[in-house]
Amino acid sequence: MPEAGPLDAPPQREALRTEFEFELPRGYIDESGNLHRRGKMRLATARDELLPLRDMRVKENPAYLSVVLLGRVITELGTLGPANDQIVEKMFAADLAFLQDFYRQVNAEGHTRASVVCPHCEQPFDVELGGSRLGES
Repeated sequence: MPEAGPLDAPPQREALRTEFEFELPRGYIDESGNLHRRGKMRLATARDELLPLRDMRVKENPAYLSVVLLGRVITELGTLGPANDQIVEKMFAADLAFLQDFYRQVNAEGHTRASVVCPHCEQPFDVELGGSRLGES
């Protein structure tokens, strides 16, 4: 029986990256006046996207979904440690918009884009298929 060569070995899989660093455009100012701009966000789970739907604030105002969801997935914000919805709701609007966009990028990992071909000129291009709200695919 022939020995297995390097071509017969199963391909090595890259480890799944589950946490991503970010830097806020403005930064969060805590109660002591300290500015926090750097942080980390983890991949969202189905539970992360489902549990906020039970929250009364989200039921009363669906726009609050992104605040609760981001509060669950931000694992580090400056020296504060994990964020929560109370921290996220006190962020500047520019930082909230940045985090919503970052959440989509991290969790979609390119799956919201599709390559298509123009029926007229036959040139390939990419289109965005994803939803426009956080937590929407």
